[in-house]
Amino acid sequence: MKNASKLFSVFSLALAGFLMPASLVLEARAERQEPKTELFDQKNPSEAPQWLEHKVRHELLMLPYYGVFDNLSYRVEGAQVELFGEVSRPTLKSDAERVVSRIEGVDGVVNHIEVLPLSPNDDRIRVAVYRAIFRNSALQRYSLGAVPPIHIIVKNGNVTLEGVVANQMDRNIANIRTNGVPGVFSVTNNLVVES
Repeated sequence: MKNASKLFSVFSLALAGFLMPASLVLEARAERQEPKTELFDQKNPSEAPQWLEHKVRHELLMLPYYGVFDNLSYRVEGAQVELFGEVSRPTLKSDAERVVSRIEGVDGVVNHIEVLPLSPNDDRIRVAVYRAIFRNSALQRYSLGAVPPIHIIVKNGNVTLEGVVANQMDRNIANIRTNGVPGVFSVTNNLVVES
């Protein structure tokens, strides 16, 4: 019994000796830590808009119903964000505003997103233009990915192409293929060539 109590005391001292330095290390770490501040405040004011732009872009791209028939853009001025573009679903306008307003560091959101009119004819043109562009062997690679780099905006039979392509030839092919779709009144080609 006496050996058991000695063993217990040795074990207790060893455990206390092991835990004591660990608690001292934790206390020392706690003293060295600076008080936490908001991420936006840690940034240099000149860098804050760039950081915020990255966050806004990420949140907009992650919207579940954002696709090839929608076009969203934004402008960041200080802690204010302005949203622009056209969407084919009315809920996407409110979803975009909601996710951007929840970003830490955003003080206000001005929503200029236009909801495109609901039209069976425009829906038919959207599908026909999509097939004309992305079934072409030269442009097929642009259909890969969750959000293709070419966006097709249709409003009352008028088509606007937005996005980015690799070269001028791809830009021209997309324009020619879109103009060949029956029922299209006009085509505005705003595709930008990567530099």
